[in-house]
Amino acid sequence: MTLTPAQLFSKKEPLWFCLKTQPKRENAAAVGLRKELGISCFAPRLRFRRSTQRGSVWFVEALFPGYIFAQFVYPERHRDVRHAAGVRQVVQFGEQVAVMDASIIAAIRERTRDEETVTVDHEIEVGESIHIADGPFKGLEAIVTRLLPAKERVCVLFDLLNRTVEIEAPLLSVIPARRPRI
Repeated sequence: MTLTPAQLFSKKEPLWFCLKTQPKRENAAAVGLRKELGISCFAPRLRFRRSTQRGSVWFVEALFPGYIFAQFVYPERHRDVRHAAGVRQVVQFGEQVAVMDASIIAAIRERTRDEETVTVDHEIEVGESIHIADGPFKGLEAIVTRLLPAKERVCVLFDLLNRTVEIEAPLLSVIPARRPRI
């Protein structure tokens, strides 16, 4: 929904707004708005594993890169919010300011829980195709044959020099071949 500034100045209750942030500064902008101005913010993040040269590494990135949500009374706080550290602007379309429906924010908050973070961690299953991300077999694709939860390892089967070989690999050094869904 969008409202004109005149309509917003007549509203005395807090509304949710979408804020454009500086690149990679979503979390810093939200923390600043909360601590410096006492404004309720929501900056959902995505936590996921990615294969790197160091092996499987956890990353945390903004769920909506370049945007956060803030709840405030527009006539009282819009100038403070626009000039807050890390914030570029309140999202608008021409002269119309974008206002978020509280039910949308509530639905996203329900999914992220208290930490504002959605963790995407695909549970590895027997028979699943994986990529080995670390060690001497790095880059090979294999099939999981057994899970060894007590050792935090998996047994995988792959072809090596025209032979089928089974090895044990650390759970954190394997990544599912198919991308997980949120």
